[in-house]
Amino acid sequence: MQRQRGLTLLELLVVFSIIAVASAGVVFAMRDTTQSLLEREAQRLIAQLEAARTQSRAQGVPLVWTTTDTGFVIASPIADSGFVAQRENWLSPGVVVDQTAIALGPEPIIPPATLTLTTASGERTGTPPIRVRIGTNGLEAFHRLP
Repeated sequence: MQRQRGLTLLELLVVFSIIAVASAGVVFAMRDTTQSLLEREAQRLIAQLEAARTQSRAQGVPLVWTTTDTGFVIASPIADSGFVAQRENWLSPGVVVDQTAIALGPEPIIPPATLTLTTASGERTGTPPIRVRIGTNGLEAFHRLP
């Protein structure tokens, strides 16, 4: 009886199939979707707004959050307040916010506010824009809205 050398075609196909499935799994696991990027952006914005709100109350200085073309600024409307304006850029390009300004204190209760973060729609792919809403009723902390 002759001894078999090498691999049969079937064995090669099985090995290549296993490699392809494993590679696809790794690629899909590492891929960051637009939805998760926008969720991360919303969580970051919530943290920034709450930090600014706390700092405003601690220092007794009013702060205002305003949008820019590429991100947002947290600054004091009082010229000699001693607060250094904080400028932040969006982590994801193409993020748009429907609100232009929010007052963050120093009072414990602020006016209710809602922000909607939206991604630019995918004109090439035909996908609709993705939206994430965050807000506060003025007394509670900012949080993600349904």
